[in-house]
Amino acid sequence: MERLEREAPLPVEMQGHWVDMDDPSTELVVDGSEVTCFGQKIPYDYKLIAKDDGAVTISLKIDDAANEDTFQRSNVTELVITPEGNFHAYNVKFASQFVRATAG
Repeated sequence: MERLEREAPLPVEMQGHWVDMDDPSTELVVDGSEVTCFGQKIPYDYKLIAKDDGAVTISLKIDDAANEDTFQRSNVTELVITPEGNFHAYNVKFASQFVRATAG
């Protein structure tokens, strides 16, 4: 896994406006290094990136070990894009597949 600081943009294939496949009212937006889900920016400090068999996984992390559990339960902490372009976001309590939002 490679560690990237917060300012480093997320991979280009994750950039953009996404909606939950089953609930289009749930949006996820990746804009550079910013990740917004459920209408709130995720307050992470750094990210770990892994590439395995064509999939790209981003783990959003914080430097404050005392609040790690709260962070893991309160925010989307994992983003995965498969080689086929399927985009998944999850944490310890939530998992969803997202598709690109369409104008209209």
